[in-house]
Amino acid sequence: MTAFDERKDAFEKKFAHDEELRFKATARRNKLFGLWAAAQIGKTGAEAEDYAKAVVLADFQEAGDGDVIRKVKTDFEAAGKPMSEAELGRILHEQMTRAVDEIKTGR
Repeated sequence: MTAFDERKDAFEKKFAHDEELRFKATARRNKLFGLWAAAQIGKTGAEAEDYAKAVVLADFQEAGDGDVIRKVKTDFEAAGKPMSEAELGRILHEQMTRAVDEIKTGR
């Protein structure tokens, strides 16, 4: 194997690893966001866990974060606690920071 092939393989492995971490962090972020949202609208225990799973699944509807934000925004409005997409986006971003920290520390 040439040095070029070894370098190419290393880049491919790093890319695959980074994509796996990005997927895990996004899924964890969505769960954390769902748990936060559940608490805001009065869900606890198993009901909150089920809601968080629904938020995670909402992310598979389309590319980007819009589907997750829309789901939570709609649920907040139905609960009589409207919140702007911008504010929800800020909280979603905070949850990503938390998710990445948790993955880095092995929690």
